[in-house]
Amino acid sequence: MEVTVYSTPSCVQCKQTYKELDKKGIAYTVVDLAADEAAMSRVRGLGFSQAPVVEAGEEMWAGFRPDLIKKLAA
Repeated sequence: MEVTVYSTPSCVQCKQTYKELDKKGIAYTVVDLAADEAAMSRVRGLGFSQAPVVEAGEEMWAGFRPDLIKKLAA
């Protein structure tokens, strides 16, 4: 499953999300919302207003969600 983390450079929750994904051995791609206007428009268009936004297959969520990361690793 492809996992994408939409983040911003100074986002503490983003860094925690990376750490948790790394700890669980989940590969992911990072998209910098500050540098990618199209990605920012897409994420906002989907109703998200905080970073990180994690897209994992059909699932998407915002914020640091160790419970959902644990579910991905299962």
